[in-house]
Amino acid sequence: MTAAANSDHFRITLGQLNPTVGDISGNAAKARIAWEAGRDAKADLVALPEMFILGYNAQDLVMKPAVQAACLAAIEKLAVKCADGPALAIGGPAVEDGKLYNAYFICRGGKIASKALKHNLPNEDVFDEVRIFDSGPLGGPYSVGNTRIGSPICEDAWHEDVSETLEETGAEFLLVPNGSPYYRGKFDVRMNQMVSRVVETGLPLIYLNMVGGQDDQVFDGGSFALNPGGKLAMQMPVFDEEIAHVDLTRTSDGWRVEDGAKALIPGQFEQDYRVCVTALRDYMGKTGFKKVLLGMSGGIDSALVATIAVDALGGENVRCVMLPSEYTSQGSLDDAKDCAERIGAEYNFVPIKEGRDAITNTLAPLFEGFDADVTEENIQSRLRGLLLMAMSNKFGSMLLTTGNKSEVAVGYATIYGDMSGGYNPIKDMYKVRVFEVCRWRNQNHFEWMMGPKGEVIPPSIIDKPPSAELRPDQKDSDSLPDYPILDGILEMLVDDDASVADCVAAGYERDVVKKIEHLLYISEYKRFQSAPGTRLSRRAFWLDRRYPIVNRWRDNS
Repeated sequence: MTAAANSDHFRITLGQLNPTVGDISGNAAKARIAWEAGRDAKADLVALPEMFILGYNAQDLVMKPAVQAACLAAIEKLAVKCADGPALAIGGPAVEDGKLYNAYFICRGGKIASKALKHNLPNEDVFDEVRIFDSGPLGGPYSVGNTRIGSPICEDAWHEDVSETLEETGAEFLLVPNGSPYYRGKFDVRMNQMVSRVVETGLPLIYLNMVGGQDDQVFDGGSFALNPGGKLAMQMPVFDEEIAHVDLTRTSDGWRVEDGAKALIPGQFEQDYRVCVTALRDYMGKTGFKKVLLGMSGGIDSALVATIAVDALGGENVRCVMLPSEYTSQGSLDDAKDCAERIGAEYNFVPIKEGRDAITNTLAPLFEGFDADVTEENIQSRLRGLLLMAMSNKFGSMLLTTGNKSEVAVGYATIYGDMSGGYNPIKDMYKVRVFEVCRWRNQNHFEWMMGPKGEVIPPSIIDKPPSAELRPDQKDSDSLPDYPILDGILEMLVDDDASVADCVAAGYERDVVKKIEHLLYISEYKRFQSAPGTRLSRRAFWLDRRYPIVNRWRDNS
């Protein structure tokens, strides 16, 4: 007997899908595919994630009246097309009495039958919903057939009030639509919150999250269902688009989710790396770029970015360019070529000597009487940026930049030079972790990686001391503390908002901490102009951490 024909059974089809912000017709087409799968499976309800019709996180785009009207028209059209079959639940913006809400639309019988309005608006990390949306009132459940369902929208399920109100007003189970982006450890945080709602209400809970990359954020899916007591009934995979059917059975104690497939949650290194791959793949695909290029220095950062790019796009779509000067070591030349060949990328050799000589000669009359300094070093970096951007223009390839979080934090990069580029997959990855991830990638391969198996990053790249190679015998450690010390201080100052005194209490030398704090603040203008990059933590450099460019405050604790 089908779920729809039996009042003691209820089937929900979950569309854990990847929308594109602003592609309203494309997102509607994905919703239609999910609905057809639900119809064929005799589902009672087909559910899509939060704000699915527009995509998420749409930021100020959702405030445009024309966008709001287009979203509503698309949902109304879907309702008509999906009249003969299961109900359809889909997220989108709603305007009522001049107020804009984050809403969840329930379509039945060819029309929008009801909607839930988000009450708790997140206003931290990457979210500005208090500025964008109005808070909806605490509401009750909606009906699908003889079943009453409560849908706390994303943040609403992180607070007690909405779920408890829904339970008190007759909801028989909770269906939570989400646009919840990844940060390291986020899955466990979500699960703990949802277990709390289940324990408090005594109701089963189905958590539906979207997948895919949007700018710096990656939505990691991992949708799941919990029964009263917090027992896991089903678990969808992380990061993969998937349409799944969830069955509930009415018992003497109320509805219970039937046991289903339980996907394994990968380890932290695999999740982080896949986020980098997914972010780049979707950033490219959703902006229309097919190929990338990058400066391949023979160092570890560019080697990792090149490997991520090949895993995201395939070696045939990645161009690695070595741009040597007289300071480039033979080891770097060999390592860059070796790595490009191992990952199957195109490799080009473009010396910068002639261009650098021309620039030096042009500036010689103006610079007469001045000693050589960092100016001449930066000319090399900026010349490389110019040449790489020229190739980007000529070949229609997006230029990737390769600065890790340690360098981005302290400004150890040349603006308009090696900071040039359209995207940075390792922008939120500290240098010590770069080394760890390279070793991990050499030992691991999964079907979602388009690059080859095996030791793709030469050990010589991982083992040698990092250097910008802009002057003779240069090492990063000439200008910065060793990376374990630097990263430890930055994790405290940036990720934990710790004070200088906290860092000193943790065992770091005060003068070193003060130097790093100074570099962190004076580099704000560089970060303001830097390429977007994959968010891996709750304190990534963009929406998670917003500081003024002009800032004379210093912590003297």
